[in-house]
Amino acid sequence: MPTILELVDAAEAQIDCLSVDDVRALYEEPQVTVIDVRDIREIWREGRIPGAYHMPRGMTEFWVDETSPYFKDIFKAEGQRFIFYCNKGWRSALAGKAAHDVGLKNVAHMRGGFTAWAEAGNPAEAVEKK
Repeated sequence: MPTILELVDAAEAQIDCLSVDDVRALYEEPQVTVIDVRDIREIWREGRIPGAYHMPRGMTEFWVDETSPYFKDIFKAEGQRFIFYCNKGWRSALAGKAAHDVGLKNVAHMRGGFTAWAEAGNPAEAVEKK
């Protein structure tokens, strides 16, 4: 049986892997959608990349697959680039691969996750607990 790191490595071999600096240069572009797959409690506690769309990791396949009754229109955007991130970069690699596997095009994930983003001094926005 593979370890979690082996699964992450396999996922990264199938999708684009971007550095924090790459994402910093792209995240405000209109053709880029940044997807935060962390648990909502992490987002409330730590904030998020400004403008990021929240999608719980466990809903990836359901929200991305157009045949699913849970499909979200945000994933219908033609020509859009989708960049996934989580806390450390493991969940986002797996989520990006899962999204790719159910047909989402132009998928990437950010290595190092929100932790690396914040440590590099990049902007974050607070998210109010609802």
